[in-house]
Amino acid sequence: MKKTRKYVSMMAAATISGMLSIGIPAVAQASDGSEAAVTSSRSFTPGSKVRADLLTESTATTVEKDSSWGGIESLNVPATKSQAEKDAEARAQQAQEQAQAAASRRQSAQQVSRSSARASTPNTVTDVPVSGTGADVVNYALQFQGIPYVFGGTDPATGFDCSGFTQYVFAHFGIGLPRIAAAQGSTGVPVTDPAPGDLMVAPDGSHVGIYVGGGRMIHAPSPGQSVKVQAVYQTFNYRRLV
Repeated sequence: MKKTRKYVSMMAAATISGMLSIGIPAVAQASDGSEAAVTSSRSFTPGSKVRADLLTESTATTVEKDSSWGGIESLNVPATKSQAEKDAEARAQQAQEQAQAAASRRQSAQQVSRSSARASTPNTVTDVPVSGTGADVVNYALQFQGIPYVFGGTDPATGFDCSGFTQYVFAHFGIGLPRIAAAQGSTGVPVTDPAPGDLMVAPDGSHVGIYVGGGRMIHAPSPGQSVKVQAVYQTFNYRRLV
């Protein structure tokens, strides 16, 4: 019985001693000999942070600013077009060419029509009694300033060319002039002392106008311009019709 009690006492003492060694941190004296306790401990980085860093490294890349990759970073790759885009461009180009060809045909037809109209106009002066004076002719002509020059034009609604303008003005006074400028040069009476209302004809028959007086004339000059008054700019022959 005594042996049993002694054994139990020894086991209890051993158990208490082990518990004290686990729960009490290691204590050491400071190097300066003081009685202050020195303790030590260790910490460990959680495993989850290590995994997080590994994930970051697998998905992120850092490139140095001055790094050279042999020019690949500035490659200019030409854009390519799909077959549908190429077909659309081809159709648009074909439509444009067809429109241009149609416009050219219309222009040619208009020129032929004008030439036929000029050829069918008789180069004769209609014998109609003349009314009005040279000043009346000038005043009537001045109202058409600003009408655009139109090749073959004979009407203020559409425009005038040079001979169409003079023909229209003198017709208002009962004077019929030929349609062609050169033919108009054979009408009326030639004079060397021009007066307002006289017909002006270029020596080569290429242009006509109406003398206003004071060294000025009114006429339909050329394409891109309009009927206007300006100084007489070259030698003209003068024909008196009124």
